[in-house]
Amino acid sequence: MEPGCRRLFQAYVVVGTTVGLFLPLAHVLGGFARGDDAAVRSATPHLFLLSCQILTENVVGSLGAFSPPVRALVPLLYTVRRVFVILDWAYDAWASTAQDAAWVWFGRCLAAANLLYFSANLFVFLIPRFLPRAFEKYFRMRDELCAKTAEDKHAREGVVGAAKLEVSSKKAD
Repeated sequence: MEPGCRRLFQAYVVVGTTVGLFLPLAHVLGGFARGDDAAVRSATPHLFLLSCQILTENVVGSLGAFSPPVRALVPLLYTVRRVFVILDWAYDAWASTAQDAAWVWFGRCLAAANLLYFSANLFVFLIPRFLPRAFEKYFRMRDELCAKTAEDKHAREGVVGAAKLEVSSKKAD
């Protein structure tokens, strides 16, 4: 990855962490403090899915028993589900009748920002870039494995053929 692209990707990850984790966590904690059960109930499923995704990615990545496409499907599937959860959150935020206008608008803007970020994440990054690269890596690994297996098979056949030749030449003596 080029240095400019790497910096852009790092900024993308920082924005995603801020919008997707820190601000929703602050929103839930603020909802607890304010007694806004609706805000807590609306934002909590998103945080739950995010924590499950982090756990699943760590387990799947550390085992090494899964192919790259399967490992790529973990964030893809969680993000698809999360978009629908965020849609519910946005609907609840826009239907909110809480008294504090700044708090209501914070919840609305946060839900909209999460919907925008994770929709873009799904349709701009995960599907068109991340998933094809995972399949390319898988097929490259599979082709290398098949080539090595074929080389080993030919090498074994050569050794076995040479051994048979030795045995037949000893019998002829």
